[in-house]
Formats: sequence, C-alpha cells, structure tokens
Amino acid sequence: MKHTSRAICAALAAIAFTSCGSSDKETAQKSDAEELPKVETRLVRSQQVDQTARYTATVEAFKTNNISTSTPNRIKQILVDVGSKVSKGQRVVVLDNVNIEQLKVRLDNTEREYNRAVELLSIGGGTQQSVDQLKTELDAARRQYSNMVENTVLVSPINGVVTARNYDPGDMTGQLPILTLEQLRPVKVMINVTESDFTKVRVGMPADIYLDVYGNERFVGKVSLIHPTIDPATRTFTVEIEIPNNDERVRPGMFARVELNFGSANNVVVPDRAIVKQTGSGDKYVYVLGADGKVSFNKVELGQRLDDAYELLSGVEDGAEVVVTGQTRLADGVAVEVINKTPTDGNAAATTGNKQ
Repeated sequence: MKHTSRAICAALAAIAFTSCGSSDKETAQKSDAEELPKVETRLVRSQQVDQTARYTATVEAFKTNNISTSTPNRIKQILVDVGSKVSKGQRVVVLDNVNIEQLKVRLDNTEREYNRAVELLSIGGGTQQSVDQLKTELDAARRQYSNMVENTVLVSPINGVVTARNYDPGDMTGQLPILTLEQLRPVKVMINVTESDFTKVRVGMPADIYLDVYGNERFVGKVSLIHPTIDPATRTFTVEIEIPNNDERVRPGMFARVELNFGSANNVVVPDRAIVKQTGSGDKYVYVLGADGKVSFNKVELGQRLDDAYELLSGVEDGAEVVVTGQTRLADGVAVEVINKTPTDGNAAATTGNKQ
C-alpha cells in the first residue's frame, strides 16, 4: 500500500512538472511575440512624375546703359528725369560747348606745328624724333576733339526708362553717370542650374515665372541664353530667361520664382512619412518589409517633393511594402508586426514637384 501511494505521488509530481514547463514555454513565446515592434506599412508603385525644377531669382533690366562723358564737361541741359520713358536716338543731355572751342584751337595749333616740323625735316632741318612726337600729340588732340563733339549732345541708345539721375544743369560731369537708362521690354531673370541638368536646358524652352507681388499669377518666359561654363565652386551654370513684359508690370528688382519642366519620369513614389533622415550624415533611408517579416534599411535618393510624398530616384523597387509609422524601434534586419497595411494610393501621383 505504501509503495502504491508513493507511485501515485511521483506520477502526480511528474505531471505537474511537465504542465508547468509547458506553460512557461508558451508564456515565453507569447512574450516574444508581443515584443515585436508594431508598424504600419504601405505598398508603393512607380508612376509618371513631371521633372519640374524650381529656382529663385531677381528680375533685371534686359539692358542697362549709363549716359556719361569721356572727359569732364559742364551740363547745359538735362531733357529727361527719373521715370521718363525714352526712345532709341532721343536727345537726353546737352553739354556746354565752350570746351569744344578750346579743343579746336589746340588741335589747329598742334596741326600747324606738326606740318612745320615735317617741312623742316624735308629740307634737312629738324629731327625725325621731333616729327614723331608732334604726330603723337596731333593724334591725341584729334581723338579728344572728336570725343568732345560726339559728347556735346547725348542720345539714348535704347528704348527704355530713366532709372537714375546724378547731376543738375550747370554741374560739371564726374565719375558718376549723368543718367542711367534701363530697357524694360523685355526684362530677364538669371538662374543657376545644377550641372546635372546641363544637357536638358535648351535655348527657347519655356519657363514659368511667379512674382511675390502678383501672388499665383503666372508669367511666361523663355530661355534666351545658356552660359557655356560650369562654376567649379557651386557646380552650377547660369541661364538667362527673357520675359516679354509688354505691359511693363514686371520691374527690375522684383523677387521671382522660376520653374523649368524637363519632361517626366517613371519612378517610385513613397509617402513622406516613410523617409527616415540619418542624424549627422543627412542621408535618407526607407524601411522596406521583406517576405520573411523583417525590414531592410534602404538608402534612397530623393527626387521631386509631391505634396505629402516623395519621388525616389533609387533605393526602393516598384511594388515594395514600406514602413510609414513605427520606425523609432527599428533597425536593419529586425522582425516586425504589421498592424495596418495600406494599398497603393492611386491619388498619390503628382504632376509638379521640387528638386531636392
């Protein structure tokens, strides 16, 4: 009887031990499952994205001309004022002609001395050095007189508007120009385009211009000049864009935003919530969920910003499942629990964006 009781107790103890061990194992497995990071994901697809690049610039006059004299002279009349519109060839400044008469007397005297020196040399008197010196003085006197004659009445070389006046009648001209004239039909903006787009820009291609003062109103221009060299410091080249400005609403000095469209490209688009910025390096990453339930930490290259999404130039394949929330607990190769999976948003496609 005692042996039977002992056997029963041993059996019960074994069953209890086995049951406890099984329970502990199940609890551990359940705990492990509960510790998986919880994430939300989205399926992403390739789509056509307009390759629109945006730049900022300041409007400039198409041409700027300074009305000035090569030699000091007294101003007799200024026929226009700041804000006056002028036509090409229009008289704008009249200078005193007193200096012209003095220069003419000097020119005549120098010419007579030169002729006498040449005559003396021909009959054996004087020297060639003296003749050469007088010839140099005569040429200089002729140039000075000619410049003074041309500068007595100053005319506008362009159709434009007077934007600066630095003297009044009776003043002597100095280093500053008498007037500054600017051509406003057309005007231009100059933008710095990244080197990678050098082969995409063409003379004549259209550009959209927006001016802060006019809100969302669009002004249309075209590329008029592409500078042929790349700045080695900035890796950019300069592009000039001409705006017709027939109504002269666009004025030099206005702040402008310029858009160039380089066509479209078929690339993967992901929600902006999927982008992870690596501290210190500035590199961008996306967590991509694999078939094994683990995530990979993929470095990506951003293209256009599309409202609440980004175009990716590399790093994520078409049809991939990317993590959009819960990235803080993740690392490369970590298994995750997906609590919400969103299909591709067909409305995510966008037609315009910003180059990064």
